[in-house]
Amino acid sequence: MSQDSSTLREEGNNHFKAGDVQQALSCYTKALKISDCQSESAVLYRNRAACYLKLEDHTKAEADATKALDVDQGDVKARFRRAQALQKLGRLDQAFTDAQKCAQLEPKNKAFQDLLRQLGAQIQILFMTYRQKAAQNLVVLSREDAGAEQIFRNDGVKLLQNLLDSQQEDLILSALRTLVGLCTGHQSRTMAIVNEVGMDRLCGVMASAASTVSLSACHLIQVMFEALTEGMKKEIRGKDEAILPEPSRELRSMLRHLIDMLPASSVSGAGRDSAINLLVKQVPRKSLKNPDNSLTLWVIDQGLKKILEVAGTVPEVKGGPPLTDNTPMSCSVLLNKLYDDLKSDKERENFNKLCEEYVQYHFGCSDMESKLRAIQTVSVLLQGPSDVGNRTLELSGIMDAVISLCASENISHQQVAVEALIHAAGKAKRASFITANGVALLKELYKKSENDRIRVRALVGLCKLGSAGGTDFSMKQFAEGSTLKLAKQCRKWLCNEALPPASRRWAIEGLAYLTLDADVKEDLVEDKKALQAMFELAKSEDKTVLYAVGSTLVNCTNSYDVEKPDPQMVELAKYAKQHVPEEHPKDAQSFVGKRVVKLLEAGVVSALVCMVKQESPVLTEACRECIARVILALVERQEDRGLVVAQGGGKALLPLVSESTDQGKIKAAQALAKITITSNPEIAFPGERVYEVVRPLVSLLALDCTMLQNFEALMALTNLAGISERLRQKIIKEKAVPKIEGYMFEEHDMVRAAATECMCNLALSSEVQKCYLAPDSDRLKLLVLYSGEDDERLRKAASGTLAMLTGEMPELCTRIPDTTSHWLEIFQALLLSESQDLRHRGVVIVMNLMQADKSLAEKLMESEALEILSVLAKGDDPKQASIQKAAQRCLDLALEYGLIQSNEGGVNGKTM
Repeated sequence: MSQDSSTLREEGNNHFKAGDVQQALSCYTKALKISDCQSESAVLYRNRAACYLKLEDHTKAEADATKALDVDQGDVKARFRRAQALQKLGRLDQAFTDAQKCAQLEPKNKAFQDLLRQLGAQIQILFMTYRQKAAQNLVVLSREDAGAEQIFRNDGVKLLQNLLDSQQEDLILSALRTLVGLCTGHQSRTMAIVNEVGMDRLCGVMASAASTVSLSACHLIQVMFEALTEGMKKEIRGKDEAILPEPSRELRSMLRHLIDMLPASSVSGAGRDSAINLLVKQVPRKSLKNPDNSLTLWVIDQGLKKILEVAGTVPEVKGGPPLTDNTPMSCSVLLNKLYDDLKSDKERENFNKLCEEYVQYHFGCSDMESKLRAIQTVSVLLQGPSDVGNRTLELSGIMDAVISLCASENISHQQVAVEALIHAAGKAKRASFITANGVALLKELYKKSENDRIRVRALVGLCKLGSAGGTDFSMKQFAEGSTLKLAKQCRKWLCNEALPPASRRWAIEGLAYLTLDADVKEDLVEDKKALQAMFELAKSEDKTVLYAVGSTLVNCTNSYDVEKPDPQMVELAKYAKQHVPEEHPKDAQSFVGKRVVKLLEAGVVSALVCMVKQESPVLTEACRECIARVILALVERQEDRGLVVAQGGGKALLPLVSESTDQGKIKAAQALAKITITSNPEIAFPGERVYEVVRPLVSLLALDCTMLQNFEALMALTNLAGISERLRQKIIKEKAVPKIEGYMFEEHDMVRAAATECMCNLALSSEVQKCYLAPDSDRLKLLVLYSGEDDERLRKAASGTLAMLTGEMPELCTRIPDTTSHWLEIFQALLLSESQDLRHRGVVIVMNLMQADKSLAEKLMESEALEILSVLAKGDDPKQASIQKAAQRCLDLALEYGLIQSNEGGVNGKTM
């Protein structure tokens, strides 16, 4: 029998070699059925496993190879085949173990080595996939407080440290996002994480050249700052409050690490910008009402020279830290924020002294690199705290060096000098000096320089000097037509995509100055290609362009503030031969409206939305104010508001009402009001966003706002108050009711009516209704009196409120006769009104009064109201069905009370 199985095995081997796998499989299977030798069966199982591998039946291949190995663990062929089957089945760890043993038994076998390498690579990929999925799961888990606590309690921070050190971007991002979840709003965890992970590691991650990693690390450190600083203001700072020290030590340590990052050459440009951004957000006081500016003083003492070191870096000169295009402007913003946060002349003088010493030291060095550093520092200061910049500019030899270097043959030297010259021309006094001394030089550079970087900067210098007269049509520095030529060249540069973005950005800078001239505005909005090029740059990575774009759009939409002089003062000025500013004819409202339409057609809204989303110190409060002004101009016409909302303009306004200058916040709030008045707020601001609109609208109910802003805010709040009780409660919570009541006494008819309409909708809330029940209150009297005013809009609002209040609170009805002796006349006038709306309100009020108290019904039936109600109840106009029904109800009540009697013909008079 053994011989027979051997024969079958040999036949099977021959079939296998010939490629007939099915026949080979059949032979091996028959041989196994008759084989009684364990070792021979092992060989048959091993061979049949090879057949199953060929047929891709990997489960049976693994089973047969295992049976062979059960007999002989040293069978390397069986183990190799099982490894192959396990690999296909996805059991890579078991396959790797088998392949490893095969390679140990026969180290020179190439097939074994190749399989081992394949499995190693597959396992690595699988491990990374599982690791990434696990890291992503941690991110999701950390978003819930319970999950965050679970990660924190189970040594999750150590695991996250390993991920931060992994050098793999996906894992690092997951670790950073998980840490954000752990730190958000929780001071105790944040303090522990800062100490365990360490700022060295976090700053190292933020220093990464990968911008996404750097920004994520920046966001994490921002969240940590917020958790620590907000925690200091709260009574409960975490579950372990009893053993927690004050976090001020951690805060100072974090700031010191950020300051140390600034001049470090190992830090990427993106990482340096992130560090500056964090210092801008965390160091200066959020409100000048807070007297403590010690953190600013500490940063100036510890880090001003390091900030100036970055500010003075010239990228083209070797040896400096890596910068981005945004870094110099970010430094300007930081320096300006620090300077503005100083409280006394002594503090400001110290700041000036430190800056002057730094500039003087480097300018006094013999090497050109140091002199360039000094001039570049002055440039950055001129764009930031300009008073400090002007003082450093007036240091001995600086201005002469700037003029001299403008003629240098070295392009880098020229560029630094020309930029300093441009920034120096910021004030009218200095602009006049440079007009007299530098215009010829700038023209020479523009015409004869062969380098585009120099030419475009010289062009901007000429633009800035040419716009020194501002919007005053009669005050021009250059000859007629010169500004139009300059603007044409700026648009040409702007549209030239072959130029680097930095050079095109300078072209927008030029337009920002030149568009003070209305002729330039008209030419720009007609050039759709130039507009679209400007909008594309506004959406780009170069954030330094934001303010220039914002300023240009403010000029084109005339959304800057213009004080109209008193006509009498103008006449006096002319008589005294004093200069009187003149408005350009093309700055008339008709021209402005057409420019706005063209900007909308060119896609200005999407550009503004992208600008608001930028996370950079360059997006200053002044820049945000520009954006708010432009959006306000865009929603001026009712027919344009839908387009602005559809393209995200409404959503873009929400951050502007909280992060801008005071004027910027007001302009953004007014734009929100205009949108809310004419659009469905639930569509314009979907979800929870509609509740964010309330506070900015209430902020417009202030004495320092214009009457128009008051009126629009009241109209918008009226719209919101009519939507839901939750929105009414939000308005009440923002303490708007007393303000609205105040405007009900306003002399201006439209404002007074708008306030009364708003109160009408708010009175749907029981909390407001109770106010009318308060003793010694004139609220009810005001409504009754307003119901008798001549202004129909005011009468509708007041009588509507009365109709609703008397229906909801019958106890209020008995107080009405005490409000005024003319109450009957007022309600009768409502019943007799030509306005159907007023008649309806009047009849409902009368019905409510009669339902509430029989004595009131008697007084009404004794008056002319009975006759009027009889007429109203007989009408057959279907449009007045509601009035007829309410009037009939009044008569029915009179019948029930026995005040009148009826016959077949109707009312037959009084029974009394």
